[in-house]
Amino acid sequence: MRLLIHAPTATALERARRNLANLLKLAPDAQVELVINAGAVAAALSQPDPLDGHLRVCRNTLTANQLTAPEGVEVVPAAVLHIARRQAEGWAYMRA
Repeated sequence: MRLLIHAPTATALERARRNLANLLKLAPDAQVELVINAGAVAAALSQPDPLDGHLRVCRNTLTANQLTAPEGVEVVPAAVLHIARRQAEGWAYMRA
């Protein structure tokens, strides 16, 4: 199973983190990425989570807000591009 969860807001980030945790409890071998952009980026950086290894942070949002991702958090060039590529690769998409 390969699932891409998209969270563009702080509220969506909360839901996405819960969805991610719940999925991994039931399917620990699932490939899951949590793609964040817009308002979710500042929220994620200010409130780290044990599952942040699944985060894919939008570089465009980081640049626009003069933010830096912490060590170990993967940055993608643009959330929209990453989502499109993953869907083309057959990943399921869910917006939180």
